[in-house]
Amino acid sequence: MSRSMKISKENEFKYIQLGLNVAYYRKLQGLTQEELAEISGISRSHISAIEAPNIIHNVSLEVIFDLAAALKTEPYKLLEFRD
Repeated sequence: MSRSMKISKENEFKYIQLGLNVAYYRKLQGLTQEELAEISGISRSHISAIEAPNIIHNVSLEVIFDLAAALKTEPYKLLEFRD
C-alpha cells in the first residue's frame, strides 16, 4: 500500500478483519495459502499480505470475488466485520 494513502483507524480494523476472514475460510476449507493461490489465481505472497494482521494491504473487489469463489463462499462473508 502506498505510504501516501491515509487509512482511518476504523478502516484499518476492517482491513485486518478481511484478512482474518480470508484466513478463517481458507482453514475451514483445509487449504494452505499455496493451495488457495493456485485455485484463486492470486499469488501466495498477495494472500499472505492480505492475511497478515500487522500489515494493511489494499485489496480490490476483483481479488475479493476471486478469493470468495475459491473459498466457496459469498463475497460478503469476507467483509463481515465483528466488534
